[in-house]
Amino acid sequence: MPQTDPVIALSGAALTLDGNAGPVAILRDIDLEVARGETLGLIGPSGSGKSSLLMLMGGLERASAGRVSVLGQDLTGLSEDALARVRREHMGVVFQSFHLIPTMTALENVATPLELAGQPDAFARAAEELAQVGLAHRADHYPSQMSGGEQQRVALARAAAPRPEILLADEPTGNLDESTGAAIMDLLFGLRDRHGATLVMVTHAPDLAARCDRVVPLRDGRLATPAGTPA
Repeated sequence: MPQTDPVIALSGAALTLDGNAGPVAILRDIDLEVARGETLGLIGPSGSGKSSLLMLMGGLERASAGRVSVLGQDLTGLSEDALARVRREHMGVVFQSFHLIPTMTALENVATPLELAGQPDAFARAAEELAQVGLAHRADHYPSQMSGGEQQRVALARAAAPRPEILLADEPTGNLDESTGAAIMDLLFGLRDRHGATLVMVTHAPDLAARCDRVVPLRDGRLATPAGTPA
């Protein structure tokens, strides 16, 4: 069962971006806490703000108003370099698009965040993570030599390699067929269990949302119902 201390906390958080016709309110007055060890699903129609909310949690977007706190640290006043350090030291992020570096092998892609963090055993740990997602035999292959499902496995290994306290996943199966997507989700939940991470996931799939401890729906940039308490 998740503990009650919040790993992520948003209070009155809002996000407004400049559009062609002027400012556009993307998120409004978000109050939400995510407990340590919890798995939270963000659901809602396209354009409801799910991915933007995930980006706020990861410090990839800066709140226009309110407060976003991760592991007790207020992200709203941090510099870009400080935000990058928080992500590097505490978070793993998995996107719908794999965002692998095309000129690097699978092993090098997974080892890169570990090298940036100064891990002396970066390549050994990267090899271990590739083995955990069933890709030890693909370590020396480049992204262009792998299927979409294999590339997403590499992305999962890269996110998990630093042993993050928080995993953020934005439609991680969106570019995959049903059977491959199901396998990727099994791996993602397995990584969460193995490392004891808190998982926040954006999804359109009801079966994936049903695997979460709690589901938070969004509509028009707001929480559609009170967020409630962790399961």
